[in-house]
This record gives sequence, structure tokens and C-alpha cells, in this order.
Amino acid sequence: MRKFRKVLDGLTTSSPASTLGSPSCGSGAGTPTAAPTPKEIDVQETLQSENFQLCKTVRHGFPNQPTALAFDPVQKLLAIGSRSGGVRILGRPGVDCYCQHDSGAAVLQLQFLINEGALVTACADDTLHLWNLRQRRPAILHSLKFNRERITFCHLPFQSKWLYVGTERGNTHIVNIESFILSGYVIMWNKAIELATKTHPGPVVHLSDSPKDEGKLLIGFESGTIVQWDLRGKKADFRIYYDEAIHSASWHHEGKQFMCSHSDGSLTLWNLRNTTKPFQVTFPHGKIQKDGRKESCKPILKVEYKTTRNSEPFVIFSGGLSYDKAGRRPTLTIMHGKAITVLEMDYPIVEFMALCETPYINEVQEPYAVVVLLEKDLIVVDLTQNSFPIFENPYPMDIHESPVTCTAYFADCPPDIIPILYSIGAKHKKTGYSHKEWPISGGTWTLGSHTYPEIIITGHADGTIKFWDASAITLQMLYKLKTSKVFEKPKPGEGRAAELVEEDPFAVQMVSWCPQSRMFCVVGISAHIILYHFSKYEANTQIESLEVRLQCESEDVISPSENENDPCFSESGSHSPQAHHQQSVSPVSGTTEGNKHSIPCLKVKDRMVRVPPGYQAELVIQLQGIDGEPPQQITSLDINSAYGLLAFGNCNGLAVVDYLQKTVLLCMSTLDLYGAADPYQRLTRSPRRHRQSTSEFCMRGLSNFYSDSKKRIRTSYQSLTELSDNQQSFDMERSKSPTSDHVNGHCTSPTSQPCSAGKPRAQMGAEGPRLTRRGPGRPPFRKAQSAACMEISLPVSHTEGYASRRAMLQQLHGVTMYSHDEHHTGAPYCWSEKAAESRENSFSRSRSSSVSSIDRDTKEAVTTLQFGESYGRKSDALTTPCLWVGTSLGIALVIPMSIPTDQEERMEEPVTFGPSGAVLMLKGSVLRLSFLDCSGTLIQSPYEVWRDINAAEDPDRPRKRKLVHFSPSSSQETYADGHLAVVCSERQAKVFLMPSQSCLFVHNITESSFVLRADVVSVCNSVCLACFCANGHVMTLSLPSLRPLMDVNYLPLTDMRIARTFCFTNGGQALYLSSPTEIQRITYSQEMCDNLQDMLGELFIPIETPEVQNRGFLKGFFGGNATTFDREELFGEASAGKASRSLAQHIPGQAGMEGMKVAAGGVVGELARARIALDERGQRLGELEERTALMMTSAESFSKHAHELMLKCKDKKWYQF
Repeated sequence: MRKFRKVLDGLTTSSPASTLGSPSCGSGAGTPTAAPTPKEIDVQETLQSENFQLCKTVRHGFPNQPTALAFDPVQKLLAIGSRSGGVRILGRPGVDCYCQHDSGAAVLQLQFLINEGALVTACADDTLHLWNLRQRRPAILHSLKFNRERITFCHLPFQSKWLYVGTERGNTHIVNIESFILSGYVIMWNKAIELATKTHPGPVVHLSDSPKDEGKLLIGFESGTIVQWDLRGKKADFRIYYDEAIHSASWHHEGKQFMCSHSDGSLTLWNLRNTTKPFQVTFPHGKIQKDGRKESCKPILKVEYKTTRNSEPFVIFSGGLSYDKAGRRPTLTIMHGKAITVLEMDYPIVEFMALCETPYINEVQEPYAVVVLLEKDLIVVDLTQNSFPIFENPYPMDIHESPVTCTAYFADCPPDIIPILYSIGAKHKKTGYSHKEWPISGGTWTLGSHTYPEIIITGHADGTIKFWDASAITLQMLYKLKTSKVFEKPKPGEGRAAELVEEDPFAVQMVSWCPQSRMFCVVGISAHIILYHFSKYEANTQIESLEVRLQCESEDVISPSENENDPCFSESGSHSPQAHHQQSVSPVSGTTEGNKHSIPCLKVKDRMVRVPPGYQAELVIQLQGIDGEPPQQITSLDINSAYGLLAFGNCNGLAVVDYLQKTVLLCMSTLDLYGAADPYQRLTRSPRRHRQSTSEFCMRGLSNFYSDSKKRIRTSYQSLTELSDNQQSFDMERSKSPTSDHVNGHCTSPTSQPCSAGKPRAQMGAEGPRLTRRGPGRPPFRKAQSAACMEISLPVSHTEGYASRRAMLQQLHGVTMYSHDEHHTGAPYCWSEKAAESRENSFSRSRSSSVSSIDRDTKEAVTTLQFGESYGRKSDALTTPCLWVGTSLGIALVIPMSIPTDQEERMEEPVTFGPSGAVLMLKGSVLRLSFLDCSGTLIQSPYEVWRDINAAEDPDRPRKRKLVHFSPSSSQETYADGHLAVVCSERQAKVFLMPSQSCLFVHNITESSFVLRADVVSVCNSVCLACFCANGHVMTLSLPSLRPLMDVNYLPLTDMRIARTFCFTNGGQALYLSSPTEIQRITYSQEMCDNLQDMLGELFIPIETPEVQNRGFLKGFFGGNATTFDREELFGEASAGKASRSLAQHIPGQAGMEGMKVAAGGVVGELARARIALDERGQRLGELEERTALMMTSAESFSKHAHELMLKCKDKKWYQF
């Protein structure tokens, strides 16, 4: 009780003199210090527009919605195509390239030009593309658009420049890869089948050349027809008509037989000696029933028939399971001799491919692995071991193991943090992997010179936290933390506890991490906060828990103004000032019924727990529900290890927790934070009879804000409309802590008279204001808002921007937040149809004529928090620990604190707070707060140097807290009496000079849109303000002058995933979740763009093509060798003629154009090189002229001697020689 009183005393009186840096609380105490004027602030800004350029760097994660797979057996490269038109090319760890088709059409098939450094892609828009992989950023060289036929299958023989293309009509076309021009040679479907056949054979589903004779092409049609076409004779060698549809075919390497997979779950083996019937028909998973019939099976979608030298051949296929076994997972079956191994997969199989030692199809294949592409995973099976283990995947393919709900990006971390996280995380890795090296080992990658430690943190829907090493544009898993282990497992059927259980109650909403002190804080969807400390040793610990009640109660009121019934907002001058209601802040009665309904749905473990090394839970804070209603979502969080404090807020108010003493220091409504510095005038209003609260804004789904005709909401993971529809009224409540029991009898408003100690508020009668209780069966929390799965179309026009912004903020923070700048629009608008129903329950407050009226039906949320050394009031001469609070009304408050400096006193004496002395106003909800000294250098928040609390303590040298402070006076001597505060909101940014609180610079960032994310970051040894807007613009502003440096229309906001996960960091980098499974990293630094080529991996390496195996004399004598033929002679224009121009259109690629741009960009250098080349050419011409003259002289001499010899020998007889 004594601690609590001391905390309250600090809100109305000066802090105790025993503490250092106590803020002055009286308005007339002291004389304001002479602060520098704007003219005296002369910061040399070094950043210019030339320092910024926006470009993508690398994409991590599993390709979203994969569709195709290809492998280069010589270069050891793997390519994966996706439904969105993306292509990922993977090699050894570090070699990871992402390409995107401009059309966005799905990739149907991929074909490597083996060992040529090129890739052919066939897309759903019936276009073929040729990619050049001999550069670090692949580009399209040629494209060929089919106009009249749809592409269904492609085949490119090894070391051939002619691509076979099968179409939906059953025709087969041939494309020259070098020129990307269609050949006149066409295999028409009506010529491939017999003339007597009256039905169409269907689309082409398979094309392959015979291993024995390259002049024979095997064509498979969907209906079950198989044709071997003689390319030279332009006729069919044989035709097979099978009853079941064909899905795939695979040759034996000798070319004498092939295997087909069918839709009835059967495999047929065909021998070329007799094609009238299959040589063998098997149903691998079909059993004979009692009546003698075979059970029906699912289709076998693909089969591969691979031979080995020392054992039986491998038959690998996907599908084929019986229909009667419901619920079985997708399988890959490996048949090796008589052994059949069925591998069950977690996700459906998209494609698989056997990796073989040789690229030649007429040699023994010797498969050593199978790459299996699943819908949400990529695995590689080792075929060289009988147990068929899988390889450990070196790529970060498990980002989406649980849907990502939040991200954080930290650049230039302490160098020791990554090795220690990796060493601890390595102890928990899975075992049972193959001991062989990862078989996809193509390309080269070296650690660039422009690297520094970077860490990415991802929070997930199941409550897990993953730390990733993102240094040198790579991504590697470091450490995994499960927050759900802090809580007891909910037992089914336990009354209200079971009713409150959510599908994802542990989902991570936001994180806060201090790399220097290694303190880590997690905010969950169930309105809980978990504080972790880091230790290298395991320990037995008991987790402390606190329950906080952030709730304010507003009485139902009636307005004497007739304009109250208008649910729309308007200008302040459009109507007369209205009367206002002064909220009474008092605790809610602690009745048994109320306590029953305020039990959190997650129960913290109350026993000793054995925790492994790494991050260990120290404290859990849970918001309590009020009167059966769930607590509001937490919207802001900040932690400071030097102060030992943790602050968080939501739409109800602010709470500050001392995690060293495990006590709640402050728990106030946002309205009461202003105190005497409230910029608004609040007048009491007469109450009337009770009316039940029907506000719909705090936990409402997006569909309430948009009409069906304007908005399209899609979600694959959750239902956004299953949110609790309630709004809790304003109240300020001191939470219960282990050191204080009867705290509900005190008022904590600095403007209110303290209540009598120990007297709780009287219980309300039947007609008193009550909150609407949640009906039975309604979940108290929405499902985890997975940033990986939400997609929503948002308008960016001026007329719809406000509604869009409000809905965006609701999805970002989980609550409805009200922004002050919305009063400045001249176009009135309504929130929703339900606003008209609840307008009689609303109350408003007005201020002077310079500020418009505000409808307080929505709550003023705490949107951002920042601890730091600052000036609490204008009269302060020295910096003190302060908490800066930003709200959704565009208000930035400064709350000074008094913290004991002695370590023993810090653990016993309470931290006290002074009344808010600085109130800064902006347009729009405040997003970011940061501090600069008067030289423009960023002031870091103070922190505590990390110390392992579980380490053995030396009795001679007791451990003490080592604090590191960055105060303006220590970093700048000239302006030791002030510093700059950078405040950024949704609409504008301002730079204030503290402690005078004068606005030095202001910049309106956007008018038609709103800022989603803003950060003060370090770039090129300086600082700037980076902003990401809802209209897709990425902007940077200089500091402190707020001069625009870059404005790029980069990414239109099409879904909430981007808004939730976009974050900036130092070094000119940023990231966001580009798909539910992928992280896209970008840079806005010109320096990094210039060095990006050196940081990326090299895809193509010159490798000599393996030689053909020597098959021996006998095999060659008996026809074992493959027959080759000249495709150029057969398919060339001279013999086949030209194809119809209307059939396909050739489109030049962008690679040549980019080369021209690069050449044009260096005109001066090219001219200089041309001048040097001309000089060298002149020298060579001079030397050539001299040599020519010598040759002419020599020739004349030779001619003269020859003529003399002729004259001398002319008259001689033959016998005279």
C-alpha cells in the first residue's frame, strides 16, 4: 500500500528529492531555460536524393502455390514455378534467385537447357519464355505467344535446340530455341491417329524422344492413345489405343519398352515388339476384393522408370491409393524390385523428379535422390539408403510452418548475438536426416564485403517465435521459441475456460526486442504480454504473473444539442459548441460475478518449471475482461532495460509495469493522461436513463465498414467477421499485484481527488450502466490475424481513403482507433449504418473555436510508446527518464519519471511519475517517436548491458547492473540544453525542439492516402525518416529538415499482409511478407543497389558436359547404340518452310533492351574507349602498311630472281641439268 501511495503522489506533486533528475511539476516552478531558436539549429545534412534508390534484393521462403519443377543434372540447379508467375532458382546455400513474369500468368512447365545456362518457361497465357541464367539477375531473351492453341506439354531433348510443344488440340509444334521462331514442321493430331478413328484423342499430355532413336517421338494423348511418330518419314510407327486415360509415360534407358500411368491407378508396361497389348499391367495399391474384383484406385499422376547397374530398376510414382481409405495423406511410392515403400506426405504432391547421375537418356540412369514438390514444402529423398531418409533442407522453407502474424527486422546487431543464438538453437534440431550432402549444389556464392549482422524475427499463429540470421542477404534459422509453454494446456469441457478457448489463443501480435540487453517481449492475441530474459544455462524457475484491468466506464448521456443525432462528422464551425461530459474515473466493483467473468482464458503455469537455455519467461501480464467482455487488443508496446520498465496501451488507456519489482506502476485511461495539460475542454453533461451500450467499433470486422458492392474480403485462414462486437466504456483501474491487494479504492487521475482508502465503489443498481455481455458460444477473441493469409482490396482514392484507413488500422491493431485529422475534411461521411442506431448513446466533447468537435463514441487509443531521456516540461533544465505516448488523436504526450539510481534502492523504492507536461499535436494517428541531438545524430534509448542471471555468482565480485545512457548533453556540447523530437503520424511529420516544445519543421506526407509504417533509420552514416503509405509509395525524408529525398510508387497495397509485416531497418533495408510463405527484402539505398551484384550468387558455372559412356562393341553391333539425326536439316526453314504467322507471335525480351540502356548510360566512358580503340586501330593499320610494303619489296625481289633464273635456264637441254 505504501508503494502504491508513493506512485500516486508522483502524479500530483514533485518527485522525491532523493531520486536523480526529478521532474518539476508546478507550472510556475523555475524559469524556462533559453532554448535554441530555429535559426540557431544548423544541422549539416549529408543525405541527398542520389543516395536513394529502391529495388528488390532477395526473396526468402517457400514459393507460394507452386506449379512446376525442373532440374539441371549438370549445373545442379533446381527451378520452381508458381501460380503467380514467379520462378525460384535454387542452388547451393546462398544461391537463391527469384524471377517474375510480367504477365503474372501461372507457370505450367519448366525446361532447363541442360548445361547451357538457360531456362524455358511455359505459362498459362500460352506463352513460352527463354530466360538467360548466365547473369546474376536472369532476364527474358525471347518470348513466343501462341494465338490459336493452348500449350499443354513441352519437351526439350538434351543437347538439342528444337523444343517440342504439345497443345490442347492434340497438335505438336516445334520451336527453335536459338531464334524462338516456330518451325514449319507440325505433327497434326489427325495425321498422328488413324483416319478411321472418329473421336478426338484429346490434348497432348506427354512428349519424349526414344532413347534408341532420336528420330522417333513418343506422343501421349489424354484419352489413352499413344503414338510413336517417325520424324524423318512423317508417319506413325505404331499406335496404341488404351481404355484408360494417360497421365504420364517414362522410357527404359534402352528404348525397348516404356511405362505409362493411368487414371484408374494402374501402371502399364509396353514392349515395342508387340504393341497390341501391354506387356504388364499392375495395380500397386489395388487389392482383390472378396468378389474377385479389384478395388478402385485414385489416378497415378506421374511415374518415373529409372534403371540402375547393380540392382533392380526404380519405379517411382505419386497417387494410386484406393478410394475406400478416406483421410489418408498424399503418398509417394517407391518400388525397388519386390520392395514397395510408401512415403506419406504432409501436403498434396504437386510434382516430383528423380535426380540421376547422367543427363543422357540412353544410359543407365542411376537415380540417387527424388525431389518432391509439395503444396507447402520441398523435400528431397535419399534413394541410396534402404530406409529412404530425407535430406536436411538448407533453405528457409519453413517460414510458414505456422502462419506468420508479425515481423521485426534488426540490422547491425551486436556481433555476438548470432553465434550464441545459433549454438542454443542447434541443440534442438531434428535428427534422422541423411548424412550425405545436399544434392542441389549448383552456382557459387561468396560472403560480400558489405555485410553486417542482421536478424529477422517472425511471430506465428501458434505462438512460436523464430529468430533468423539474415546477414549477407541470406536467411538461416537460428532459434525457435514457443510461447505456449508458459501456459497450461486448456482442458476440454471445463466450463467458461473451455468457452473462452480460441483456435489460436497464443498467436503473436507484436514483439519488442532489445539486442543489447537481450530482453524480449511478446504480445499475444489473447491480450497477454510475456517478458523473456536470455540465459545460457537451464534453470528451475517460477513464472510471475500480473493481471491488469485497462477499462474505463462512461455513463450514458444525452446531448442538449439537436445535432447529436447526426452520425457524421463535420467541420468545427458547422455547428455551435456542444455540452460535454466529464468522465468520472473510479474502479469497477469487485463483485463475485465480475471476478468470475474477468478470469483470463489462458492460465499461467503456477509451479516450478524447468526451462532450457535460451529465452526464459520471467513475467506474464494479462489483461482482464470486464463484466464478461474480453479485454481490448494491445496496440502499442515498449520495453527499456535500463529503466526496468515495460509500457503498453490499447484503446482504453496506458499501463506501465516495473518488471524488476513485478508491480504495476501506472494504469490509466488515455483521457486521464492529459491531466491539466488536456488540449480539449471537457464539460459535464446531464445523464439520463440507462441505455445499454451498443457501440460496434472496438472489435468489429472489416465487413462492417464497407458495403458489399465496394469491398471484397477474402481470407483463407480466418473469418474476419467473427469478431466480438462490443465496446468497453472508459475507466481507469489499478491492477492487482503481488505487493498490493486493496488498490481498487484509489483514484489515480492527477486531476481527481483521492477516494477514501479501502472503500470500493458501491455496486451499481439494476438501472446502472452495464456492459453488454457476450452471448453464449461467442469467442472472446478473434482468430489470429495471420499476416500470411489475409487479402483485402482497399481503395486509395480521396473519397474512400478515410474509411479505408480506419479499417486498415482496425486490422493492424485489433481495435478501432480514432484519428484527429478526420475532422479537417470538408466532406462529411458516416461510419456505418449501425452508427445511426447508437448515436443516441454517443457523447461528444468540444474545445475552443480553433478545434473541431470530436465524437467520443470511438476511443482514443495509445498507438505508440517510446522510453528515453528527454524533457518532461518546458521548465526542465536537465533531461530525465521520460515516456513518450502517441495516441490515435494525433497527440504526443511526455510523461516524466523519477527512477532511483542506486541498485538496491531501485529494487525497493517505486518509480514515480509526474503529470504530463508536454502535449504535441499532429494531424493523424501518431506512428513513430524518435529523438535526435542538435547535431542531427540519432539518440539511442538507454539500455542495460546483458548479464546472465543464471550464471554462478562470484561472492567477491557481486554482479551489478551496467547501464548505458545516450543523453543529448553527452553527445553534443554546443546545444547541451536541448534535443530534437521527431514525431510522425499518418498524415504528417514534425520536428520539435525540446524543452521549448517549439515546432521547427513540419511536412505533410500525404493528403490522399495515409502512412502505414514509419521509422527513423540510419543510412549512409546519417539518419532519415522512412515511410510506407497505403497507396504503395515508399518515401524518405531528411532529418531534421524533413526534406523529401525519395518518393517511389513501389507496391500498391492489395492485402493486409503487407500492412501488418512491412518494416524498415538501418542500412537502407526493409522487408514485408509478399505471400503467405515468402519474405521479400528490399533496399532503398543507392550504395546497396550498387553492391547488390557482388552480394548475389552466381547461377551458371562453366562445366564440361559429361562424355557419353562407352557401351562396348557387342551392344553397338546388336543395335544398342542410339541413332542420331540432323534436326536442323529436318526442322529448318529450308526443308520445313515457315510456320503461319497467325499461329504464334515472337516477342523480343527485355535483356537486350537493358543492355542497350546500360551502354547508353555510360556514354562518356564509351566515347573514351572508342577513342582509345581508334588510336589502337590506327597503330595497327600503320604496322600493317609497313608489313605490306616489306612484302611487296620481297615479292618484287623474288620476281626478279625468278626471271633471271628463267632466262639462265631457258636455252639449256634437259640432259644439261
